[in-house]
Amino acid sequence: MLNYAFTFKKLIALVLTALLMTGAVSAQTKMVDLPPPVSDGAREPNLSRLPDGRILLSWTEPVGADFAVKTSILDGNVWSEPQTVVQADDLFVNWADFPSVAAFADGTWAAHWLQKNGISSYQYNVMVALSSDEGKTWNAPFILHDDRSQSEHGFVSFQPVEQEMMAIWLDAGSYDNQTSDEDLSNAMHLRARTLSPDGTLGPDTLIDARTCTCCQTSAALVAGSDIISVYRDRSPTEIRDIAIVRTNDRVWSTPTLVAKDGWEINGCPVNGPAVDAHDTTVAVAWFTAANNKPAVNVAFSSDGGVSFEAPLQVDFGNPQGRVDILMRDAQSAVVTWVEHGSDAEIIMVCTIKSGEGCIEPITLTTSNDGPSIGFPRMTSGKNSVFLAWTAAQETDHQNLKGGTTIRVMRFQ
Repeated sequence: MLNYAFTFKKLIALVLTALLMTGAVSAQTKMVDLPPPVSDGAREPNLSRLPDGRILLSWTEPVGADFAVKTSILDGNVWSEPQTVVQADDLFVNWADFPSVAAFADGTWAAHWLQKNGISSYQYNVMVALSSDEGKTWNAPFILHDDRSQSEHGFVSFQPVEQEMMAIWLDAGSYDNQTSDEDLSNAMHLRARTLSPDGTLGPDTLIDARTCTCCQTSAALVAGSDIISVYRDRSPTEIRDIAIVRTNDRVWSTPTLVAKDGWEINGCPVNGPAVDAHDTTVAVAWFTAANNKPAVNVAFSSDGGVSFEAPLQVDFGNPQGRVDILMRDAQSAVVTWVEHGSDAEIIMVCTIKSGEGCIEPITLTTSNDGPSIGFPRMTSGKNSVFLAWTAAQETDHQNLKGGTTIRVMRFQ
């Protein structure tokens, strides 16, 4: 039976794409472009919300032969002067595994980035630094994880909880990706630990002993005190579906699946999930290509992530994934993902409600040349949603720039 609602939504998306590509802008989208104070070559943005509601942007940009991680605060429509977290010639800069900055409840900032610890491509540590003056100065950086092997450590999620910060990451201390006869103990770990504003680290805790090797993690706060985290799992038979774990009095639960997609893939798709929560309502977005059918799905939970409703497919036929999600209230969420058009990458945004699916699709932007838009990131403002992504620099005949820059947009 033909799904007329889904076909109609696909038609809406195509029309919106055409309007955007021809320069038409719908008044209903209420989009405001907020050009950030970045330099040529800026890339891999991330967003977070400060305790007072201002928006914090972090990104990476080249500085001579080095790379730097920088920040700026958006207050209303005005950006602050950029501040440098770190600048070095040995940063590990990657389109899918990028730095972040988040604030503790007391206003202290925690920043993370990746720094090489060996000569091979995937040998690097997760470094963390703290700032008590909104990024003007930073304390001496330290390594997040106990493992000191020359291997991959990354895909960090920071989640403030009460007076601490929970850090969740992928850790290759027990994984040798060059091993030909791999056994179950040779696998990437999901690990976590707490971080205090004074730099005190809690125990380095194993959450899952076998995960996909290079997909983003995501975390959210449930009912004010418990944390949930989603990530791409990896079964002994190479099924790489999305798993969720929860804390109860800081003790992590046994991992369970959000949904049984059954995606069997003999390699990492570099396409992690996203989660957000409103009290005990949880929404998870993810990409799958089970049975060779690419899809972006969203599933809701009303019990803090213990169980989930049947997934709702929200894409429009040719998704690349790279999802993010934000709960707007107890009944609805905003999800973003990247769709593949005719020689173009398209950032799609949609409001979704439990049991209804995508009810308000928006084509936010289309990129048909230059570098990839990467992984668009969202955060919530007081009455708006903010989205940042890597964009191609505009070129003209007199000032040929090329390369990358960052765009930030506010929409309602």
